[in-house]
Amino acid sequence: MPKIGNIILPDFPLLLAPMEDVSDPPFRRLCKLHGADLMYSEFISSEGLIRDAVKSKMKLDIFDYERPVGIQIFGGDEEAMELSSRIVDAVQPDLVDINFGCPVKKVVCKGAGAGVLKDVDLMIRLTKAVIKGTNLPVTVKTRLGWDDNSINIDEVAERLQDIGVQALTVHARTRAQMYKGHSDWSHVQRVKNNPRITMPIFGNGDIDSPEKALEYKNKFGLDGMMIGRAAIGYPWIFNEIKHYFATGIHLPAPTMIDRIEAARNHLTWSMDWKGERVGIVEMRRHYTNYFKNIPSFKEYKQKLVTTDDAQTLFHILNEIEEVFGNYQFA
Repeated sequence: MPKIGNIILPDFPLLLAPMEDVSDPPFRRLCKLHGADLMYSEFISSEGLIRDAVKSKMKLDIFDYERPVGIQIFGGDEEAMELSSRIVDAVQPDLVDINFGCPVKKVVCKGAGAGVLKDVDLMIRLTKAVIKGTNLPVTVKTRLGWDDNSINIDEVAERLQDIGVQALTVHARTRAQMYKGHSDWSHVQRVKNNPRITMPIFGNGDIDSPEKALEYKNKFGLDGMMIGRAAIGYPWIFNEIKHYFATGIHLPAPTMIDRIEAARNHLTWSMDWKGERVGIVEMRRHYTNYFKNIPSFKEYKQKLVTTDDAQTLFHILNEIEEVFGNYQFA
């Protein structure tokens, strides 16, 4: 069973990816309920934490029912990374994760996220700074390399392990790919098979069904896998994968009632954590995923994403239950 510091994970754990504007406490709570084994916060700017930025500080909120849970930070300045890891250490998550994989331009331009894939020496210095600032286990999430001509994950894995990183998650794309094209887990498999590597190696990218999860588990021989976009609006995927691993049989798909209950809980928990107004607005991005591919649903979706009143929103969800409660998913 994979071990990160004192955290003992189940055999072949399923991790929830840190996703900006998605992996907040309400969403993590749903994923935990439906089988996620280890979760991460949204990624947090080290500079934002040091500036005491309200949004960055709020992302430090964790709850005991989520554990084990990691807080993920990013940045391109060694001093800021050390100071921010000290701030994270004080709220006592189970681990600190460093984001060396985010491909978006505004992060990369600051020499952070996937930007450091072009400067492995800088990556090592930043990681050492985080390790210096915390007593918690430090893990890293990164990509294969900057582009197809500079895949350097083998060197990165060895050097990170050598300085004390305790687990590595690899999104099996390059920065140049962003989120397009196919991930190539063969590179991650090569890292796992390196006799020098003893830390857990987790794969990430394109896991969107129990069948694919089992195929990749058997084919690449990693220690576990991380699931991101496939869990948005579909937190059931974790238990579905686990059940398929154990039995080779699919769990019944969540019913319309299940989906409405999840959306209702998600909305409630979002308002509890963020306040009513922000909770309502930020929940809007999730409705499309909860109620995907349902015929004649457009009118209700429009109501869900334009209504500003909590009581009215719950009334709309109740109405959806009355109208669509017996809808059968293919």
